[in-house]
Amino acid sequence: MAKLGFCDGNQLQLLFSGEEYFTHLLTAIDQAQTEIYIETYIYSNDETANRISRALINAARRGVKVQLIVDWIGTGRQHAPLLQEHFQENGVFCRIFNPWFKRGLARTHRKLAVIDHQIGFIGGINIVDDCLADDGSNKPLPFPRWDFAVRFTGTLVPFARKEIYAQWIKLGKLEFLKRLQLAVNLRAKPVLDNPQDALAALVIRDNLRNRNTIQKAYLKALGSARRTATLANPYFAPGRKFRNALINAAQRGVDVQLLLGVGEFDWQDAVAQSYYPRLLASGVKIYEYHKTKLHAKVAVIDDEWATVGSSNFDGLSLFLNHEANLIVLDQDFSRTLNQHLQMGLRDAIQIDPQCVVRQSWLRRSKHRIAFWFYRLLMRLATLGQYR
Repeated sequence: MAKLGFCDGNQLQLLFSGEEYFTHLLTAIDQAQTEIYIETYIYSNDETANRISRALINAARRGVKVQLIVDWIGTGRQHAPLLQEHFQENGVFCRIFNPWFKRGLARTHRKLAVIDHQIGFIGGINIVDDCLADDGSNKPLPFPRWDFAVRFTGTLVPFARKEIYAQWIKLGKLEFLKRLQLAVNLRAKPVLDNPQDALAALVIRDNLRNRNTIQKAYLKALGSARRTATLANPYFAPGRKFRNALINAAQRGVDVQLLLGVGEFDWQDAVAQSYYPRLLASGVKIYEYHKTKLHAKVAVIDDEWATVGSSNFDGLSLFLNHEANLIVLDQDFSRTLNQHLQMGLRDAIQIDPQCVVRQSWLRRSKHRIAFWFYRLLMRLATLGQYR
């Protein structure tokens, strides 16, 4: 695992929901003068996405170099090539990540943007309308999607640009020796000036240099937790180490709260619920969020450590896909994020341990079968890493 590169000198702004995120992203695009890099899992075909597309095309027409990476599965096997063609006809360079699984099973699940070497964005928000389902159905949501992003300036921007630029280069034609040189260059740290403000690190997960970076960052934070640990995620199916870290924290007196998104996939809910009995028996508090689609991948520990990013708590994110999280060591930022989390907990339903104990054998069997099936698939997909 690469050592986390915490650096001072960052100005961070937490953005709640797509409404805030897209407002700031569009402003940055409209003001761009030299270059725009964007990487996303889903690039939808709705009015929000079309607004972003028009802004990117306008930027390209005024001479800005615009380079966009979309995922083949997330954006859609049919939509992604059409999107690429449309952009390239209008001066925007677009590359598709891993079409037809030519480079294995991994997907790019990252949501990153860097503009003019000065402004960066990171989080869990895709390029999709905030009030429409992102599963391809375009069904309206009862409330805007519950998710977060961070706008950042300062010393983290060169790190983010280096990562997204490297992804762009790797998706093109690159000789073997040049790929090796790129890997070496990625280990070099950018030159930083004028340290001040929030201490933060960009944490990348890939299948070469940073295979376990995000999970180990969570494990270390949970292992050091003293008072509280509040985590929100839509897809809960972590390996044994992650689950044990939650249990160990709760057993030593930490107030561990899990806020989980439910209701999108029955089988995913069944897998997550298969973990409930042991977690609840160990003192972990579990809340299910039904108000709208919870898509946030965030956590706050002791009001000192916080993370916002793209990584789910499942085998795909922790052991297979390309992910990007921001880890922040700043009390003001952590407390702001924690205020949102507490509001989310109030809107959620807390799981009663006694109700779980009294579940029917049929329901318990369904959860157990879902767990075994999921674990088998993940071990095959991750070549045995998912444990």
